[in-house]
Amino acid sequence: MTNRETIIKNYINGYNRFDVEQMVADFDEHIAFKNLHNGQVTMSLIGLLAFKQQAEDAKAWFSERTQTIIAIHHVGNSTEIEIAYKAIVAVDFPNGPQKGQTLSLSGKSVFEFDGDKIIRLTDMS
Repeated sequence: MTNRETIIKNYINGYNRFDVEQMVADFDEHIAFKNLHNGQVTMSLIGLLAFKQQAEDAKAWFSERTQTIIAIHHVGNSTEIEIAYKAIVAVDFPNGPQKGQTLSLSGKSVFEFDGDKIIRLTDMS
């Protein structure tokens, strides 16, 4: 296992445990985050504080959530993981999932590194 894989697994473990501090332990202060759904940007953030605030807010949206790594691919300074995602919704979303509904998705995340720091994270579903 590479150091990148250890860092990514730490992020995923923190995500699954709703532990924001663990999630961001290896983030650069100027982290760039983007979420894409069906090819459309649904969120874009710059900076550690903005990411932490969004991650804290998102904890209220799910009573359970689990990302499971299916595959890992390294290319240059990037590592792409394929994930299976399962969550139980904790709130009613307008025009979307309702409280108690189980979500099951597949997707991928691309982590870009500068040394041992994550400088960019792009989630795609």
